[in-house]
Amino acid sequence: MPIVDNDMWQQLVKINDDPYGKCCVDVAREVMRILDDGEDFEPHDLIIEAEHNIGEAGITGYMAGAIASMVSSIHSRGEEFKTKWNKGYSDEPREGVINPAIITINI
Repeated sequence: MPIVDNDMWQQLVKINDDPYGKCCVDVAREVMRILDDGEDFEPHDLIIEAEHNIGEAGITGYMAGAIASMVSSIHSRGEEFKTKWNKGYSDEPREGVINPAIITINI
Protein backbone atom coordinates (compact mmCIF):
# COMPACT_ATOMS: atom_id res chain seq x y z
CA MET A 1 0.00 0.00 0.00
CA PRO A 2 1.36 3.44 -0.90
CA ILE A 3 1.94 4.89 2.54
CA VAL A 4 3.46 8.34 2.28
CA ASP A 5 4.35 8.64 5.98
CA ASN A 6 5.65 5.27 7.15
CA ASP A 7 6.96 6.68 10.44
CA MET A 8 3.49 7.94 11.35
CA TRP A 9 1.93 4.60 10.34
CA GLN A 10 4.38 2.67 12.52
CA GLN A 11 3.61 5.02 15.42
CA LEU A 12 -0.15 4.52 14.94
CA VAL A 13 0.31 0.74 14.95
CA LYS A 14 2.51 0.92 18.04
CA ILE A 15 0.29 3.15 20.18
CA ASN A 16 -2.98 1.45 19.20
CA ASP A 17 -2.31 -1.98 20.66
CA ASP A 18 -5.47 -2.17 22.78
CA PRO A 19 -8.48 -3.94 21.16
CA TYR A 20 -10.32 -0.68 20.33
CA GLY A 21 -7.31 1.05 18.79
CA LYS A 22 -6.08 -2.11 17.05
CA CYS A 23 -9.48 -2.49 15.41
CA CYS A 24 -9.12 1.03 13.99
CA VAL A 25 -5.62 0.26 12.71
CA ASP A 26 -6.74 -3.04 11.17
CA VAL A 27 -9.71 -1.46 9.40
CA ALA A 28 -7.53 1.45 8.20
CA ARG A 29 -5.00 -1.06 6.83
CA GLU A 30 -7.77 -2.79 4.86
CA VAL A 31 -9.19 0.54 3.63
CA MET A 32 -5.74 1.45 2.30
CA ARG A 33 -5.40 -1.95 0.64
CA ILE A 34 -8.71 -1.39 -1.15
CA LEU A 35 -7.72 2.17 -2.09
CA ASP A 36 -4.65 0.75 -3.81
CA ASP A 37 -6.99 -0.73 -6.45
CA GLY A 38 -7.44 2.80 -7.74
CA GLU A 39 -11.21 2.62 -8.13
CA ASP A 40 -13.69 5.35 -7.25
CA PHE A 41 -15.10 5.05 -3.74
CA GLU A 42 -17.41 6.48 -1.14
CA PRO A 43 -15.47 6.70 2.14
CA HIS A 44 -18.19 5.48 4.51
CA ASP A 45 -18.99 2.51 2.27
CA LEU A 46 -15.29 1.73 1.96
CA ILE A 47 -14.85 1.68 5.74
CA ILE A 48 -17.86 -0.63 6.11
CA GLU A 49 -16.51 -2.92 3.36
CA ALA A 50 -13.09 -3.02 5.04
CA GLU A 51 -14.69 -3.72 8.41
CA HIS A 52 -16.56 -6.71 6.99
CA ASN A 53 -13.55 -7.95 4.98
CA ILE A 54 -11.47 -8.38 8.13
CA GLY A 55 -14.27 -9.84 10.22
CA GLU A 56 -14.91 -6.87 12.48
CA ALA A 57 -18.42 -5.68 13.20
CA GLY A 58 -19.98 -2.70 14.85
CA ILE A 59 -17.36 0.02 14.75
CA THR A 60 -18.54 3.29 16.28
CA GLY A 61 -18.80 6.68 14.62
CA TYR A 62 -15.76 7.78 16.58
CA MET A 63 -13.82 4.77 15.28
CA ALA A 64 -14.87 5.55 11.69
CA GLY A 65 -13.57 9.11 12.17
CA ALA A 66 -10.29 7.79 13.58
CA ILE A 67 -9.93 5.43 10.60
CA ALA A 68 -10.67 8.29 8.18
CA SER A 69 -8.05 10.41 9.93
CA MET A 70 -5.43 7.64 9.74
CA VAL A 71 -6.04 7.00 6.04
CA SER A 72 -6.12 10.73 5.24
CA SER A 73 -2.82 11.32 7.04
CA ILE A 74 -0.68 8.54 5.66
CA HIS A 75 -1.99 7.15 2.35
CA SER A 76 -1.10 8.51 -1.08
CA ARG A 77 -4.84 8.97 -1.77
CA GLY A 78 -5.37 10.49 1.68
CA GLU A 79 -6.28 13.97 0.51
CA GLU A 80 -8.87 12.54 -1.89
CA PHE A 81 -10.23 10.35 0.92
CA LYS A 82 -10.42 13.31 3.34
CA THR A 83 -12.17 15.54 0.81
CA LYS A 84 -14.81 12.91 0.06
CA TRP A 85 -15.19 12.01 3.75
CA ASN A 86 -15.70 15.62 4.81
CA LYS A 87 -18.11 16.26 1.91
CA GLY A 88 -20.42 13.69 3.50
CA TYR A 89 -20.75 15.94 6.55
CA SER A 90 -20.29 19.51 5.29
CA ASP A 91 -20.22 21.44 2.03
CA GLU A 92 -17.58 23.76 3.45
CA PRO A 93 -13.91 22.80 2.92
CA ARG A 94 -12.20 21.67 6.12
CA GLU A 95 -8.55 21.41 7.03
CA GLY A 96 -8.88 18.28 9.16
CA VAL A 97 -11.08 15.22 9.14
CA ILE A 98 -14.63 15.73 10.40
CA ASN A 99 -15.46 13.51 13.37
CA PRO A 100 -18.92 11.98 12.77
CA ALA A 101 -19.34 11.28 16.48
CA ILE A 102 -19.65 14.99 17.29
CA ILE A 103 -23.03 16.59 16.88
CA THR A 104 -23.43 20.30 16.21
CA ILE A 105 -26.81 21.86 16.90
CA ASN A 106 -27.47 25.19 15.23
CA ILE A 107 -30.04 27.31 17.04
